[in-house]
Amino acid sequence: MELQRFRSVWISDVHLGTRDCKAELLNQFLETADSEYLYLVGDIIDFVSMENSWYWPRSHNAILQKLLNKAEHGTRIVYLPGNHDAVLRQFIGSSLGPIAIAEQVSHQTIDGRRLLTLHGDKFDSLIRHNAILSMIGSNSYEVLQTLDRGLNHLRAMLGFSYWSLSTYLKTNLKHAARYIELFETVAAREGLRYAVDGVVCGHIHKPAIKVINGILYCNDGDWVEDCTALVEYRDGNLAMVNWAEATGEIRQGRMARA
Repeated sequence: MELQRFRSVWISDVHLGTRDCKAELLNQFLETADSEYLYLVGDIIDFVSMENSWYWPRSHNAILQKLLNKAEHGTRIVYLPGNHDAVLRQFIGSSLGPIAIAEQVSHQTIDGRRLLTLHGDKFDSLIRHNAILSMIGSNSYEVLQTLDRGLNHLRAMLGFSYWSLSTYLKTNLKHAARYIELFETVAAREGLRYAVDGVVCGHIHKPAIKVINGILYCNDGDWVEDCTALVEYRDGNLAMVNWAEATGEIRQGRMARA
């Protein structure tokens, strides 16, 4: 595949160490995507799941090797731990080899916009009183992923393409949609509080680029269901890359500007 040169790339919610991680697809993307900046926006390694069951195939190790190789060859990589790799928060302010560890960062695009970047699990505490769809980051969500694997194994046997039950429920269930709407609103409010132009986060596995109350909200999605990454081109434009839908070439999603 042709090498794609971006200024910046954001990926999150890879969940290395779980069977739901689409490691092969991420390895392909990392091989074809070159950038000056690479932000690992949390839940890259799923230490929580590995406490219960050890799973670490070669494809997962290959991702870490590719990231280290990129860092050693000049890519500025920042790891922003999430709730599934929170153990790494003890290293905030330091680094793991050539990779910096931070709680949150302010990224400035080439055209001067400032984007607050963080995992986003902190927003849960601001909306938890609503008690809706805690399954997005909980054991119930993991049950959905297990059902997804079984369902898609059957679909593959019958000749059907991949279909995500958890994505369908998040999009169509009233409470799930309400949770996502609240999450996005709280994220935008955080952008206003920090007086930045936009917010980039992950956590809810729902890729998006939209403007909310004057704040550019970007969620880079995940590599469990959607296989997406947020990218900044060299002119400052932002776009969503959906690698799962790619058929030999990167298919670019819509762009948005604040």
